[in-house]
Amino acid sequence: MAGKIFIALDRLTLVLDKLSEKIDLWIPASLQTNNRELTGFVRRHAGMVAILDRQSTLPPKKILLPQVETLLRFEHRKDPQDPLKVSVSLDDKSEVRPALVFGAHPCDVRAFLTLDRVFTNGPYVDPYYLERRRNTLFATLVCLQEDAACFCSSVGSGPADTEGSDFRIIPVDGGYVVEALTQKAQSLLDSLGDAPTQHQEAQAMQVVEEVAKRRVGDLDLTGSAEAFRKRFEQNDYWQEMAAQCLSCGVCTHVCPTCYCFTITDEIENLRGERLRSWDSCMFYQYSLEASGHNPRPSKLNRYRNRVGHKFSYIPKKYDGLIGCSGCGRCIRSCPVSIDIRQIVGRLKENACESK
Repeated sequence: MAGKIFIALDRLTLVLDKLSEKIDLWIPASLQTNNRELTGFVRRHAGMVAILDRQSTLPPKKILLPQVETLLRFEHRKDPQDPLKVSVSLDDKSEVRPALVFGAHPCDVRAFLTLDRVFTNGPYVDPYYLERRRNTLFATLVCLQEDAACFCSSVGSGPADTEGSDFRIIPVDGGYVVEALTQKAQSLLDSLGDAPTQHQEAQAMQVVEEVAKRRVGDLDLTGSAEAFRKRFEQNDYWQEMAAQCLSCGVCTHVCPTCYCFTITDEIENLRGERLRSWDSCMFYQYSLEASGHNPRPSKLNRYRNRVGHKFSYIPKKYDGLIGCSGCGRCIRSCPVSIDIRQIVGRLKENACESK
């Protein structure tokens, strides 16, 4: 059947090998670490096994927004006839290959809708992000089993959400039914496998219907912008919420929608690079100004800003879009078990008492 193929479990590695020959393929895989088992998205090489039975520890954000990237290279050149006269040559060329992210979850892909608004919407468009975005496809796995930290439905999404996806991967008996959702996806799908049988297709439809009915997360965290505004000056509330926070920044590191960055010039002799690197609004230095003034000097200020950014500032700026995809990674990774669901859920409680 046009637009769908079936990939048997024992053929998945062969299909991924075939895909890797055509396109840069990113899959969730095990990462080397001394202390704990981590999974994250890596560029696949032949024979590498994709981990599809659970959500990755780290999101695929770095594929479109690398943790460290070179924006441009520069070189100072002195005039041999006049050493005091110096010119600067710039090189901002970059090569972006077509890529496919295989095995992401709906919350992972939905997160890019936030990054899209920030980096491609408005008078200033980020050409580095935009070029990668245009050249990257997403094959999203229908999420069959959430854990206690997941809350995608609480932010207006769900485990069968396809918004932002090019493929939908549906687990069925013995393998996966893969459905093309966009024209770009269709052209890549045609040569990868055979059409599903009627039984496999019927089972896939049943899986999607059942998953779409599930609600993941008990709270409704939408429409919190006004409640946040009313709570903004309740310092006692924010002090209580931020009391446990260590300002370690791990929540922003694992978050698929956080995009704070810093830019530095790294220079050796007359040559150098301008680098963009991930940063965190939870760090004191992030908002520190050159004058020495810091508009967010305390942990309270910084944590309030993080919550407000996701659930008030972004929704107000981008027509209700919540800057959180409900993936739960910040909850799982927080060393002191801060739960952003409870903090945002409590915003509406007695909010009318604030100014």
